[in-house]
Amino acid sequence: MSSQIIQPPVTAVPRFARLLRVGWIVRRSPLTLFGGFIMAVMLAVTLFAPVLTPQDPNAIQLALRLQAPSAAHWFGTDEVGRDLFSRVVAGSRQSVAAGLAVVFIAGTLGSLLGCFSGMVGGLADALIMRCMDVMLSVPSLVLTMALAAALGPSLTNAMLAIAVVRIPFYVRLARGQTLMLRHLPYMQAARTFGASRWHLISWHVLRNVLSPLVVQASLDIGTAILMAATLGFIGLGAQQPTAEWGAMVANGRNYVLDQWWYSAFPGCAIMITATGFNLFGDGLRDLLDPKGRGR
Repeated sequence: MSSQIIQPPVTAVPRFARLLRVGWIVRRSPLTLFGGFIMAVMLAVTLFAPVLTPQDPNAIQLALRLQAPSAAHWFGTDEVGRDLFSRVVAGSRQSVAAGLAVVFIAGTLGSLLGCFSGMVGGLADALIMRCMDVMLSVPSLVLTMALAAALGPSLTNAMLAIAVVRIPFYVRLARGQTLMLRHLPYMQAARTFGASRWHLISWHVLRNVLSPLVVQASLDIGTAILMAATLGFIGLGAQQPTAEWGAMVANGRNYVLDQWWYSAFPGCAIMITATGFNLFGDGLRDLLDPKGRGR
């Protein structure tokens, strides 16, 4: 009589269990759903901006300058007669794209540098972290303004300046997670079998630190949009005639007492977009880090 090894059946977790968890979190925090809705709408506006603009955002019509909101011009016109609704919609491509690009650059470089620093240790780790500490010792806005001024006023240079300033936050987060992982048994086993540092970082470390990094990135998008608008407001971001929300608010401040719509609508676009991304990021933190809210 042959003996057979009976293995317990493997129960697969149904896919809809994750959807149930997402639905439970959304029901518990409806602001997460609200933030996700705002984020989806702004991303759709960014993608389809050329289709959604009823008029040319750069078309000058001096006879229609500084007109109040009406059926012909939903958000009114600016000092040279350009349609503000078209410019706000077109400006989403600059502001939202700038926030996404900043987070992508800073998150990618900062995560790799932080994981490398935590894995290597020693003198290289000390040098990298001291450089990050020096950058963090300077107020973020001041350092961003200095870098943007040194590079020259343009939206691309403003994005690079903001990305450089945000890198230390990802470095510290990735390094802290890496230090917790580097001494775990499966990491030691991988080293025993001859795994290289790059293999450990790409195959083991990055996969385990991805959740907090994604949460940090989602929360940083709103901050990056606000910083890009700030640089545009002081003249270090997008230049005329490019439609950008911060620059539009800056141009409208000279007319704010009589033509309130000039600054109000671009300012509301900045506020709504940043709020939506922040609400969604907060909900994403609840979803990926259940311990963060006492669950």
